[in-house]
Amino acid sequence: MKKVTVLVPCYNEEEALPLFYDRICQTISALQEYEWELLFVNDGSKDRTLQIMRNLHSRDSRVSYVDLSRNFGKERAMLAGFDYAGGDCMIIMDADLQDPPELIPQMLACWEEGYEDVYARRNSRGKESRLRRFFSLMFYRILQKTTNIEVLQNVGDFRLLDRCCIDALKTMREAERYTKGMFCWIGFRKKEIVFDRCDRIAGKSSWNFITLLGLAMEGITSFSIAPLRISTFIGTAVSLAAFVYMIFIFIKTLIYGDPVQGFPTIMIVMLFLGGVQLLSIGLLGEYIGRIFNESKHRPTYIAREHNGELIK
Repeated sequence: MKKVTVLVPCYNEEEALPLFYDRICQTISALQEYEWELLFVNDGSKDRTLQIMRNLHSRDSRVSYVDLSRNFGKERAMLAGFDYAGGDCMIIMDADLQDPPELIPQMLACWEEGYEDVYARRNSRGKESRLRRFFSLMFYRILQKTTNIEVLQNVGDFRLLDRCCIDALKTMREAERYTKGMFCWIGFRKKEIVFDRCDRIAGKSSWNFITLLGLAMEGITSFSIAPLRISTFIGTAVSLAAFVYMIFIFIKTLIYGDPVQGFPTIMIVMLFLGGVQLLSIGLLGEYIGRIFNESKHRPTYIAREHNGELIK
């Protein structure tokens, strides 16, 4: 009998978790031909999320949980799930039920056909502001144009991964993670399923504009050096323009005897060049910061407890 792991990273989901458990059980109860593992990863929650996981584990043998020592972020929590999952395939879901469990049978059918990465593309994004939707789509377009891999738009973490995909992702231990890009980078046979995303069933999303902007920077700097190249091109263009302008001023002064004038012009040029330099230094700093973090070789996450047993 094939084993299917459902991975659910959780952060402060005490309201949504019981509702998610009831609904996922309704779905998997009709799929008796598979053995099931519900793997919850507690990403340093500050509410009763961990206690709810313990209660579910004590009364349902299908439930497993991993408790991280602090909040490491969803990307690293998913890596913990990859490490502890025991299934022949894995389905990644959020506890807020924005990803409907009713799609699981369709995903499994595609998996049985031989597809190794069955991803769910959002036909609608649920209750989301127009500004957030605009920036999200803009980010995907920029990432697609600056990387040499195919970037899937309107695709989140909701997907089924075969064991070969899980093992491949487990080997990628970088600290600064953008898992959505990794899903595309590893390749394998992919299959798309389109669905309408629902609204959160309970609780409040921990993702705000600042955290999403940080994730976007992770995505761009993880899979592209285009910002560095753009900085180089801008620096080259500005240098050429400055050289031409210098020749123009020199000839004008030599032929017409005009003194060099234009204090406002000089200030504008200086401020523009200073802005370009600071932007370039900032972009360079982003990449150097990533090198600095990776060079420490710290563990990507620290697990404190697994199914009631403390990890030493």
